[in-house]
Amino acid sequence: MAGPDENEPIPLARPEIGPREEELVAEVLRSGRLLAGADGRALRAGFCRVARGRGRGRGLQRHDRAPPRGEGPRLGTGDEVLTSPFSFVASANCLLYEGARPVFCDVDPVTLNLDPEAATAAAGERTAGILPVHIFGYPAAMPELEALAAKHDLGLLEDACEALGAVDSEGRKVGARGHLATFAFYANKQMTTGEGGMVVPGDATVAARLRNERNQGRAADMGWLDHSGLGFNYRLSDLAAALGVAQVEKLAEMLSARERVAAMYAERLGGVESVEAPIAARGAERRSWFVYVVRLGEGTDRNATIARLAERGVAAKAYLPCIHLFPHLRELGYREGQFPVAEAASAHSLALPFFPAMSEAQVDRVCQELAAALGQGAFRE
Repeated sequence: MAGPDENEPIPLARPEIGPREEELVAEVLRSGRLLAGADGRALRAGFCRVARGRGRGRGLQRHDRAPPRGEGPRLGTGDEVLTSPFSFVASANCLLYEGARPVFCDVDPVTLNLDPEAATAAAGERTAGILPVHIFGYPAAMPELEALAAKHDLGLLEDACEALGAVDSEGRKVGARGHLATFAFYANKQMTTGEGGMVVPGDATVAARLRNERNQGRAADMGWLDHSGLGFNYRLSDLAAALGVAQVEKLAEMLSARERVAAMYAERLGGVESVEAPIAARGAERRSWFVYVVRLGEGTDRNATIARLAERGVAAKAYLPCIHLFPHLRELGYREGQFPVAEAASAHSLALPFFPAMSEAQVDRVCQELAAALGQGAFRE
């Protein structure tokens, strides 16, 4: 008789939710206090310990915010920020919210992160900041981008939303270099609160400003309904924070499980023609496994491959579209052919099922079905 792994559909992602999450969420429900309680403080402290090696949490946010110029005023209309077109659209939208313009630059062909040489060539008089995206959990070239920022006195914001636990070329954890860094807790991330995320600043003044702004402009020492300026509702509920506390407690185990699944994929896909597996490490760099995205060879029909896998109960998705080609960004003058490396990666990338609890049998099945969809019968070990 076939086991469940041979019969059940394999989803693209699945959060790791267990008894501890249920226990902490139930405690919040019983407490009668759903916001600004102990769980939010515990999540901030616990997250910063694992993300940056610090014991004190900073500000919770739901969305990326645009980077300041240095540690001074925020971006404004007419300012430009160098960033990647191979990303989730939020990394560009957060600039547009502030009236700034994303200036896209091509990506490195191996890491798919912002290419420092392309960013250097794109820097101009209006350039106010750099927003590198650690795409698919692989660390961007931070030392080179820092040098560019220092040369032109630019602000720098790390989009680490996919990269919790990654290590850069100098052996530092992503988000631990003293810049503003954003992390996201969507359901398919390395840890989840359902939605929401964390912004970790490297400066106490910026941290205080973020705490003020996330709560409609009210500082910690102000009375109820007393507000000092413009703010936002970027608070995270204690229900979400309780999930996060439980996730932080087992984050090391979940990251290790993701590495295990990625290693199984790499071993099996080595025998599948026209499939390029993502790199796990290079020098001191270490990927934190967020998704498992392969690149298909030239001439491969990706849409047909996705459809074939779906027929066999295996989820797959084109991952990611180039965001400079979305309608609201085309209005800024962007078009096909401007960023050939990013556009080629976008055209050939395919996300396969990936989550910590994936079994060896499930990975085998995905690889076998992918090989069959590509006309290779089965993968060769």
